[in-house]
Amino acid sequence: SETSLSPLETRLQNLSPSLLANLRRGIEKESLRVRADGALAMTPHPPALGSALTHPLITTDFSEAQLELITGVHPSAEACLEELTRIHQFVHRSIDEEMLWCASMPCGLPADDEIPVGVYGRSNIGRAKTVYRVGLGYRYGRRMQTISGIHYNFSVPAQTWPALGVRGANEGYFALLRNFRRHGWLLFYLFGASPAVCASFVEGRTHRLQQLKPGTLYLPHATSLRMGRLGYQSDAQSSIAASFNSMEAYGASLEEALLKPYPPYEKIGLRDERGEYRQLATSLLQIENEFYGKIRPKRRIATGERPLHALRARGVEYVEVRLMDLDPFAPVGITAPVMRLLDVFLLHCLLADSPLDTPQELSEIARNQECVAARGREPGLQLLRRAEQIPLADWGQRILEECAPIAAALDAATGTSQHVEALASALEALRMPDATPSARVLAAMSGNYENSYTGFVVAQSHGHDATLRNASLPEDAAQRFSAMARESLEKQRSMEASDELPFEEWRKRYLSPEMIRA
Repeated sequence: SETSLSPLETRLQNLSPSLLANLRRGIEKESLRVRADGALAMTPHPPALGSALTHPLITTDFSEAQLELITGVHPSAEACLEELTRIHQFVHRSIDEEMLWCASMPCGLPADDEIPVGVYGRSNIGRAKTVYRVGLGYRYGRRMQTISGIHYNFSVPAQTWPALGVRGANEGYFALLRNFRRHGWLLFYLFGASPAVCASFVEGRTHRLQQLKPGTLYLPHATSLRMGRLGYQSDAQSSIAASFNSMEAYGASLEEALLKPYPPYEKIGLRDERGEYRQLATSLLQIENEFYGKIRPKRRIATGERPLHALRARGVEYVEVRLMDLDPFAPVGITAPVMRLLDVFLLHCLLADSPLDTPQELSEIARNQECVAARGREPGLQLLRRAEQIPLADWGQRILEECAPIAAALDAATGTSQHVEALASALEALRMPDATPSARVLAAMSGNYENSYTGFVVAQSHGHDATLRNASLPEDAAQRFSAMARESLEKQRSMEASDELPFEEWRKRYLSPEMIRA
């Protein structure tokens, strides 16, 4: 009967098949360029790939050697994966003897100050991008910034909000964000693929890793070292208790971090004795992108516009999921079934009741995430929910069982059985920790590579490189990519020619309070 439906199922029934068939997703994927032996490439961004500043699909992340490949927005997981694969094919053919490192935790790294920072030319925006990265190096060390991952961008059609009786996109997406933060640990468990790391990554740092063999460190039950204490963590940033209760609350916590001077970063100074910039600003965050959330509300921006201004002025357009490790078993780092499970999970976050977050809950969430990142496959692991202990396996099973009607509805809307299949394999991984990517990585390392992290990733990377170079790339696609590269270089030159303000004046204006207030 109608009355026995859960609130989630009732909301799901209000979403028509055409709404469910029109979810949108896109991917941003980071990878290090490495030499054939697995050492970090010290070469500049390859000219055949165009301008990292202006190319819409191929740029760099922190390091000059860290490519970021960006798809457009797609109506299906297959279409998204196809574009990501095409971009990879073009890149692999354009980097000569180099290849892409297929794992999230980096390859053998040189000394911290030898890791090359991304270069974007002489325009004010280009210079700002480089100075920002120099600042990240001073603040967190360059090694930490060479960690790579996949960002999954997700949105629902605008008609979803009236169908759910929600007052608009901001209210709906912030409810999703709160639930994602509560339950995101489950994705560490299901898809974390970084249980081990090259010893060069932690050289000179204190850590709790165990040696698996000389040169390789790990934690026996870890799912994602990338998302744990060693990865994108910052004690400075943990003081930003960014609330997802409303746009106002989120905007206020971010604004303070962007504008208020932060004494330890004031010590670093804005410039060195030669007048070279050390960072863009001395606040807790130089710019919005420095905020390391596991998920972020996003909105496309105009050239020169600040992301926080765009969000406040025009509202949330999509969410950016930032906790996915690269899958070292997949040539492009992710598979269609994983994308389908993400869609199911994100809809669950949207449709389930989403109480407002509290400081106490945020500290429980941080503890759960750290726990699952470091010990997720530990038998009997307990997490905290509203101050009570609950076994990970029980809580995870409850969430996935609540996802069953969503997967069925998505399959009905798209005429497949693939969402239900993706959910079934997630349930299996919950029952059998050995089926998780993190366990499979350790098993593969112990199989053929004498427990060497580098040996395993080098071999996988060579295999994916061969697959992608040998797969046929249609001539029109190859020509389109080459044309985009040429156009991007032309666009960078015209940006450099049209700058009128001196950099310091431009920097002050860009970082002014007016630029982030709607």
